[in-house]
Amino acid sequence: MNNFLKEFKDRGYFYQCTNEIELSNLLNKESINAYIGFDSTAPSLHVGSLLQIMCLRLLQKHGHRPIVLLGGGTTRIGDPSGKEETRKILSEKKIESNINNIKKVFKIFLKTNNPKLKPIFVNNFKWLSKLNYINFLRDIGRHFTINKMLTFDSVKLRLEREQSLSYMEFNYMILQAFDFYELNKSSNCNLQIGGSDQWGNIVNGVELIKRETGNHAYGLTTPLITLASGTKMGKTEKGAVWLDKELLSPYHYWQFWRNTDDRDVLKFLRMFTDLHLDEIDNVKDKNINELKILLANNATAMLHGKKEAEKSYKLAKNTFKENSTGENLPGIKITNDILSKNIVELISFVNKDISKSEIRRLIKSNAVKIDNKNIHDEKYIVGKNLFSDKGYVKLSIGKKKHFKIIN
Repeated sequence: MNNFLKEFKDRGYFYQCTNEIELSNLLNKESINAYIGFDSTAPSLHVGSLLQIMCLRLLQKHGHRPIVLLGGGTTRIGDPSGKEETRKILSEKKIESNINNIKKVFKIFLKTNNPKLKPIFVNNFKWLSKLNYINFLRDIGRHFTINKMLTFDSVKLRLEREQSLSYMEFNYMILQAFDFYELNKSSNCNLQIGGSDQWGNIVNGVELIKRETGNHAYGLTTPLITLASGTKMGKTEKGAVWLDKELLSPYHYWQFWRNTDDRDVLKFLRMFTDLHLDEIDNVKDKNINELKILLANNATAMLHGKKEAEKSYKLAKNTFKENSTGENLPGIKITNDILSKNIVELISFVNKDISKSEIRRLIKSNAVKIDNKNIHDEKYIVGKNLFSDKGYVKLSIGKKKHFKIIN
């Protein structure tokens, strides 16, 4: 088996491949160009996109060139895969701003010094905006049958739930297939990688390339990553774990990995760090908290650099001391209207991924503190007078979550 595909499997990235033996032979023979598409619906990417980024990083490590497709065109439509409602349409200015910010993330994770392996950035708006509708239907649309399109999960699930699916979204899979065809033609790209929910879209692209040009192209998918708790990784809009220090501090990013469920730690060490697999195997029997720190340090260093990882580790160490003031924590500015509400509303604002019922349970179990003093009353209001001395208060939620609240 090809070395890239072997490590791809060993790290837990592999789900499906269109023609694995043929792809393996090709990868053994030559360096190829492969792409993953990222729509530009948000101001940056979050950890829900990290697995795909790690795939491109691994591809580059094994001597192949990554193509990063930023969907300036498809973002204007919306991918129905895994969605229960139509995507909000963004302005062109906002999409361009998002694309520029997202590019910065890839420039951190992917090496740019080797011209032969340097990532290629493309925006599908370049070709999708020039399509002639009549010609597109005649030349490309003829290869797609409604019967087959209705069998894909992205369409089938929406219809089964009797949720609205616009004709605009229904066209998404054809446009994604056309993206692969265009990249095969213009950039000699013969592999598309994507999440398992993209399988139907990727297969469409492989078949379109074969029918239109006779070229062999391949598809490779990754599993949907769920946390041990059963929730999707990074898919919630609340408390998104951004890959951008302007949206989430390096300390809170470090904390995300440090708070990994025990059952996920070894899996995440393989998936989201550059640690050699033998090294992970050698430390797998270590204390679970040591492994979580190893994960947090390595994942944070990859995105924010070693200094920020070390700084975050030291800050966490000091913050967890019972009498810590929390002065070095990244601050969260709170307006007076939030401050005038009770402690439940304040925590809900600061940490949106905790439900209000869970907050009340934490209060009853003495797990909520302000400046290291237990809060027993869910109607407690953090008064402005508490800020008078130092300008902030330390809010602790359980043993692991600490926030510096600034008024």
